[in-house]
Amino acid sequence: MIEKQATQLTPKQILEKEFKTSLKGYNQDEVDKFLDIVIKDYELLQKKIEILETENGRLKTEAKKYTEQQPRQGTAAGNTNYDILKRLSNLEKHVFGNKLFD
Repeated sequence: MIEKQATQLTPKQILEKEFKTSLKGYNQDEVDKFLDIVIKDYELLQKKIEILETENGRLKTEAKKYTEQQPRQGTAAGNTNYDILKRLSNLEKHVFGNKLFD
């Protein structure tokens, strides 16, 4: 089972991150534009994770309900089949009488 790990960065931390500049440093505007894209992707991924975790929980609950109902339904179906076979046998005896056993 995969453990839920907290992300190391939040979109806000990415947005507020400041880099030191040097004589041959990066173009600040390019870095800012790239970080904006990273922030949007990061937020989107966090939303998808939340949606999938919610759906996963719902599906686990449904699966649990289904597996809890299975034994009861199987027993009822078994009894129903037995009752049908018993009725059919009685009907055959009534219609055909002792001819079946001769």
